[in-house]
Amino acid sequence: MGRLTTHVLDAAHGRPGSAIAIELYRVDGVQLQLLGSSQTNADGRCDVPLLDGTAFSVGTYQLQFAVGDYYRALGVAVPEPAFLDVIVLRFGVADSTQHYHVPLLVSPYSYSTYRGS
Repeated sequence: MGRLTTHVLDAAHGRPGSAIAIELYRVDGVQLQLLGSSQTNADGRCDVPLLDGTAFSVGTYQLQFAVGDYYRALGVAVPEPAFLDVIVLRFGVADSTQHYHVPLLVSPYSYSTYRGS
């Protein structure tokens, strides 16, 4: 059974990104449909998959990570507006029977992602 998961790592501090708000959307052309929201736990992960089972289907999705709020809550001096406030990752799911893991490595001024396992 396929599923979608994520993990946030704070590369600036060398630890998991905890208490980061995440929103998940399904993308249909220019339309966004909010599928749900979550927050990372102390390990930088969500407690349950963002999508799984029949809710997880072939298509285009968008994850939005509120990293500006995360760094502000840590007391990191970020400019206003923050260089990275909400990170948007848009990706495609071609096989909904597989596990799609979308990790985010982040700092106040950079990020990277990849399809993990």
